[in-house]
Amino acid sequence: MSGQPEFSAPQEEYRTTQERVYFQVRDAILRGKFLPGHAITIRGLAAELDCSPMPVREALRRLTSERALELSDTRRVTVPTMTPEKLAEICAARVALECQAAEQALPFVGPDELRELRRLDERVTDALAEKDIQEYVTANLEFHFTLYRLGRPHIILSLIESLWLQTAPLQHLVFQRFGVQELPDRHQDLIEAIAAGDAGRVRTAIRQDIEEGLGSISAEELL
Repeated sequence: MSGQPEFSAPQEEYRTTQERVYFQVRDAILRGKFLPGHAITIRGLAAELDCSPMPVREALRRLTSERALELSDTRRVTVPTMTPEKLAEICAARVALECQAAEQALPFVGPDELRELRRLDERVTDALAEKDIQEYVTANLEFHFTLYRLGRPHIILSLIESLWLQTAPLQHLVFQRFGVQELPDRHQDLIEAIAAGDAGRVRTAIRQDIEEGLGSISAEELL
């Protein structure tokens, strides 16, 4: 990965430059474009995103309030580093919220939705086989949020997104160091549970997917 993040083009038309910049920076964090400890400058982002500093400043303020970024004592904006205690708390919160979101989505999964989830899981599987970190990150993100959005969540989804924002840079750093080939893939178990309409198995698959992913990160890797 290059030293500078690459920003994806917006997937939709935003009403203001401020909205566009916020979602592009947020998307870059979710997709692991920034690593823990990375310092972010307003002028640098403004140049990359072809805008004035004002919308960048507001985007960083919003992302700081969402704990995706942090403001240091020297007023530098950085991607937060992680502690074992914080990671354990985020893991537990993700399990609780994502199990609920997945179960809430269950009644809305029909043949078309199941087919789309299988297609996205194939992308995840192919990325693991090819050791393609960026494709794995992207496909895994799309798989989970495609499922969760089916349940029409509002508050839950925003909380889940906030938790993913906090862990995405760390996970991407670990992927860079150790690769993705050894990552467990619980998506097939999840898809089978969804197809069977078994809420208990859905919760189990979600819990295992999160705990085996985040729980496999050792304290040494957080340093």
